[in-house]
Amino acid sequence: MSSVLWMDLTAEELRAKAATDTIVVLPVASIEQHGPHLPVGVDTILCSGVCKAAAERAGDVDVVVAPTLWCGMAEHHMAFGGTFTFDIPTYRAVLLAFLRSIERHGFHRVLIVNGHGGNIAALTAFLPDFARETRLHVEATTYFMLAEAALGPLLEDQKGVQHACEVETSMMMVLAPGSVREPRLAGAFGALDRAPRRQLVSRHRSFHEMTETGVVGDARRASAEKGRACLDACAEALAGLLREMGRA
Repeated sequence: MSSVLWMDLTAEELRAKAATDTIVVLPVASIEQHGPHLPVGVDTILCSGVCKAAAERAGDVDVVVAPTLWCGMAEHHMAFGGTFTFDIPTYRAVLLAFLRSIERHGFHRVLIVNGHGGNIAALTAFLPDFARETRLHVEATTYFMLAEAALGPLLEDQKGVQHACEVETSMMMVLAPGSVREPRLAGAFGALDRAPRRQLVSRHRSFHEMTETGVVGDARRASAEKGRACLDACAEALAGLLREMGRA
């Protein structure tokens, strides 16, 4: 099986894929703090891994996974250190430059796959611009929201992904096992009583206001076995979307 990763292919091979209307998956993520026990690259590592796994199981739908955009909208994590962030105009400009490069190489369909909660609002706001300023058919999704229904039954204390939590820590135990600081897991929990609520009023809120540890959820519940199940659920949900796009 040939690689699904853009960076592994030659220019000639990519030109051939463009000629057959291959779907380009563009992962977007973040470099930001993830508590005392995880590296700052969590979102980038997980989004990259999920996109690769999904592309490999997309069946007869031809998919190529572009390199992951590792910086996103992460102002709310800056107070903890270790974080990079874009402002809105820069993020829009970088994404548009990526899309225009993809378009110039002859591709027609792009699925932006997001792996960071802070990017969601910006991506939704940018889609009309991308439709107006390129000829591409662009769709966007957040992989852990796409897989939320499948993730819930796999977890002990959560219904879905929170931050540096049971899910993300478990998946990192599979995709980057040596990176989890096991001795720090004992203190890797926070905001356990944080209940989702309907947002009628919006304001910027630093993670420091929600959690002293930088964690929302409980990483002490993490395990590699759970991580494999979560990775499979996320990859299958995303592969299902790619198969739908392939039939359209």
